[in-house]
Amino acid sequence: MIKKILDTRHMDSEKTVFYCSRCINSNQRPGLTFDEQGVCDACQYSDLKEKVIDWNEREKELVSLLDKYRSRDGSFDVIVPSSGGKDSCFVAHQLKHKYNMHPLAVTWAPAIYTDIGWQNLQSFRHAGFDTVLCLPDGKVYAKLARLGFELMGDPFWPWHYGQRAFPLSMAVKFKIPLIIYGEMTRVEYGGGKALWYKPNETYEDLKNYFHMNTKGVDSMVEEGLKYGLIDNGDLSSIDLYRLPPLEEAGKLGTEVHWFSYYKKWIPQENYYYASTNCRFKPNPKRSEGTYSKYASLDDKIDGLHFYMQYIKFGFGRCTSEASQEVRSGHINREEAVALANKYDGEFPQEHFKECLEYMGITEEEFRNVVDKFRPPHLWEKIDGQWHLKTRLK
Repeated sequence: MIKKILDTRHMDSEKTVFYCSRCINSNQRPGLTFDEQGVCDACQYSDLKEKVIDWNEREKELVSLLDKYRSRDGSFDVIVPSSGGKDSCFVAHQLKHKYNMHPLAVTWAPAIYTDIGWQNLQSFRHAGFDTVLCLPDGKVYAKLARLGFELMGDPFWPWHYGQRAFPLSMAVKFKIPLIIYGEMTRVEYGGGKALWYKPNETYEDLKNYFHMNTKGVDSMVEEGLKYGLIDNGDLSSIDLYRLPPLEEAGKLGTEVHWFSYYKKWIPQENYYYASTNCRFKPNPKRSEGTYSKYASLDDKIDGLHFYMQYIKFGFGRCTSEASQEVRSGHINREEAVALANKYDGEFPQEHFKECLEYMGITEEEFRNVVDKFRPPHLWEKIDGQWHLKTRLK
């Protein structure tokens, strides 16, 4: 088993656990800040969305940006990174049908497609969107997922790298200088106060995102080579996970923007919009670890990703989603507490065996890796069972 841990964010968290007085965000969320009343920065930004930001002015900024890049001959003029999920459907459809842009959707495939995820991608394509789908070498992807799990406590890391690098590479390849993602997660969910008034990312921002205390995917590769989980025959596939050279992106004048800066971002409304306009379908049952049916549906590894968030930071998928719905006015804090206490930390049993087989590890190896990522200020073992020391109230 790999011993080295590269992702140390869970070790840098405050030792005293507390929660937002308005939603249920935990102070263990990386980068999250609070005001003197104990209100988290995501709730503070929600106040700006409701009371301060002039969304008409923001739309004028968007139109000015799009006017700069809109093609006159029908050629592609904006890249929309897209999974076929509710948010990317909303962004692509708005750009094409409201703002007369010509988007090229770019999809970095999940590790293991779910049936509903694949169906939604096909529905999106048939709703009238050209889509470039990258299906990276499945064996290498699986090796990187295992490395992400063992090194950083998250099998999702190769997806993080790919879904940020591949759209930029396609921008360079097709000479499309504008990329528009959906929401800036750190602003909408917390931990990104410095980004409140920032509509875009620079190439340097992307590099910083990729490195995050490491050297990006190359740190994983180095460890994989050391432990024999990666071999030299895999290295040609790794370029897909790397950002294109600065000189190529710089020469093109690439700009990466976030639609949530220009449009008031409400995930539930995006779901209704995508259902109406792109034939997006929710799960027939709720997703494990939460109560919702329409978010993060396309990857069978999603459940492990959110479960490991719970292990490393003491809060799960339900806390994040319920907090967002408190800020959107769909539920109150008392309801959010009840939901999080019911669903947070639910083990992702449905695809567990398939995910173990995919990563090439046993259940015992899995449990050992999980336990090494439990911060001692969050977890204690009582009568052979792990328990959180602090419970949400």
